[in-house]
Amino acid sequence: MKTAISIPDELFERADALAARLGKSRSELYRDALTDFVARREPGAVTRALDELADELADDYEGFGSSAAHQALERSEW
Repeated sequence: MKTAISIPDELFERADALAARLGKSRSELYRDALTDFVARREPGAVTRALDELADELADDYEGFGSSAAHQALERSEW
């Protein structure tokens, strides 16, 4: 869907420069920015993001714990 918006000239210039640096069109940049803005304000978005982070950290922690235990056992005498 096409839409028109009004933004200050300075913001337009900064966004245009960013789009060029990222190799994106203005439309892509605005779409990505709006998607991020809306997602951050959806009910439960913060909870979902924290749940995902906790799951990732739990996986890393379990792997770390197993590795640390294995290394400790290798260094000790029974």
